[in-house]
Amino acid sequence: MRASGWQIILAMLRLPVIAWHLGRAGTLGHMAQITLLPGWMRRLCSLVDRLIRSRGARLDAGSALAEALIRLGPGFIKFGQALSTRADLIGPQMAHSLSLLQDRLPAFGPDLARRQVASEAGRPLAEIFRRFDDVPVAAASIAQVHYAELVDGRQVAVKLLRPGIRRRMQSDTTLFYSLARILEWLAPNLQRLKLVTAVDQFTQISDIELDLRLEAAAAGKLADNMAEDEGIHVPQVDLEHTTTAMLVIEWIEGIRIDDVDALTAAGHDIERITETAARCFFNQVFRDGFFHADMHPGNIFIAANGTLVPIDFGIMGHLDFADRLFLARLLTAMIDRDYDAVARLHADAGMLGENVPLAPFAQSIRAVAEPVMGKPLGDVSLGTVLGQIFQLSSRFAIDVQPQFNLLQKTMMMAEGVARQLNPEANMWMLARPLASQWMQDQASLAKRAEDLFEEAMMLMARLPRILNAFETRHEPAPMPSKSAWPFVTAMLALAVAFVAVFT
Repeated sequence: MRASGWQIILAMLRLPVIAWHLGRAGTLGHMAQITLLPGWMRRLCSLVDRLIRSRGARLDAGSALAEALIRLGPGFIKFGQALSTRADLIGPQMAHSLSLLQDRLPAFGPDLARRQVASEAGRPLAEIFRRFDDVPVAAASIAQVHYAELVDGRQVAVKLLRPGIRRRMQSDTTLFYSLARILEWLAPNLQRLKLVTAVDQFTQISDIELDLRLEAAAAGKLADNMAEDEGIHVPQVDLEHTTTAMLVIEWIEGIRIDDVDALTAAGHDIERITETAARCFFNQVFRDGFFHADMHPGNIFIAANGTLVPIDFGIMGHLDFADRLFLARLLTAMIDRDYDAVARLHADAGMLGENVPLAPFAQSIRAVAEPVMGKPLGDVSLGTVLGQIFQLSSRFAIDVQPQFNLLQKTMMMAEGVARQLNPEANMWMLARPLASQWMQDQASLAKRAEDLFEEAMMLMARLPRILNAFETRHEPAPMPSKSAWPFVTAMLALAVAFVAVFT
């Protein structure tokens, strides 16, 4: 829900405190370098920076902003992580720094945790758990996690929301809405960056994180999608005991994916783990359009049998078929170093500004990408390359695609994990055959017939409502019997599907 007028006024009253923390950390001085901001705003940021910057402020822009966001609290920490996807706005270096922003806060007390468990369950804690550890294994801005054992002996992780976190997050998102609207009004050049839409996405993600039943549903969907995939296991959720503010999920024993020494000592094949991780990530993004979007090393474990086990399903990404097809073609064109094709794909998708010539755009992409293509992952930062490409949006009036923001962040996280795991791996070459096979499968006649059949059946279900709505807006006129249309549509769809499958 968008902020109302009075909510915007209340949010603005918080600006002095926010500006003070940003200024003391030295962030305003770095904001003065953002060319998309109006000149007067950049000069104001520079002036305030000189007045209140702390002597010990960090010179690195990303570190300075991260420090200020931590001081401002949970909502700002989460917003900083979301902002790491906007390299087109804040630059690749700052985006990379924010992607590493640690989401850790002091834990709330064990008595409060035990009362919360009893309240959520509606019965004493001892009736559910035969063991509940008071010291959490992890404590973040939204929730903390405890080890426990159910009365039937199963080992589980119990995730509890922080008390009062919903109210605080709502207050922060209202402020972010207000700032986005004001910035778009003060600096019209920022409108193509779709800041309000980005806040919408951030709010949707936050809403999911604040309802642990939705995280449980996300884990269940990912488990269903990956059920037939080798080398990956999604922990099982205990739906009986999971509520809005408490998630009970299978406890995982394993080694963090970035602990190469421990993995090697345990006899794991590092190259095999790298290939499995790349394949699983590709299948999530392209095959399923539903992917784990918080893939930092602490959220991926390797079990004793070498299976990859993701945890924490509060942030998931979604891509529709058109977006997945665009990305697969873009990936293939980049791997083939066909930068003219990359430019045409952007144009065909309607992302380029009017009257933007393709040749200069293709040349600019070549200048950014060519120096790093084919190099081992340890020699190049994909996040930096992506950030440089995104910054071309200002020169070529590229419309930002908000649906890709979360994927960009996830790719940078995956890159960091892969670099620590296997610096010699060439992720481009690992992805190439997967992209080609996926596009070939989608282009097959049987697949297209199946999709057409599904669309036809959906149309058949909607057709009566469409015709009724049409009749209410127009004078009655002679036309075929309304009941005949669903039958005709279904027969055509069945005929197409039959011919495609059996010929």
